[in-house]
Amino acid sequence: MKISKSKAVQPEQHTLGSELRRQLKALLDGGQAHATFDQAVKDMPTNLQGVVPEGTPYSAWQLLEHMRLAQRDILDFSRNEDGSYRELKWPDEYWPKNPEPPNSRAWQKSVEQIREDRKVFEKLINSADDPKLIAPFPWGSGQNLLRQALLLADHEAYHVGELVLLRRLLGAWKS
Repeated sequence: MKISKSKAVQPEQHTLGSELRRQLKALLDGGQAHATFDQAVKDMPTNLQGVVPEGTPYSAWQLLEHMRLAQRDILDFSRNEDGSYRELKWPDEYWPKNPEPPNSRAWQKSVEQIREDRKVFEKLINSADDPKLIAPFPWGSGQNLLRQALLLADHEAYHVGELVLLRRLLGAWKS
């Protein structure tokens, strides 16, 4: 009787680069030290999406759209190999002027676009080898993909916190 020897499954080799990518994804997903994006936008009452609470500069809709616009800008800048990136005008092209969503579907559409763009950004990170992750882009002023990932995570964490606070002020946050 011949006994077949199966190859032992080798544990995945963890490198600094693979661990960094794993941690970047966790950071982008949020929730380690605060609410996640999905928790912050879930079940936001339609009638409160365009309300600007007293003492605040914007509505939940404006905040959500700002997050979408800024994330898309970071994504577009980061994948600018073809040179098509156009810098947005601050603050006009980063913040919607109207506090209310333009229609009943706008909130969910914005949430979905944020999720889709995040997936694209994560693919960008995962497809970059270690040198590409830290090499300055040929465009810009020294930025690299790692810096853009950290910028995106920092920006979203800040605004997720603001969104939770707005929802608390509106009585629409269940903790």
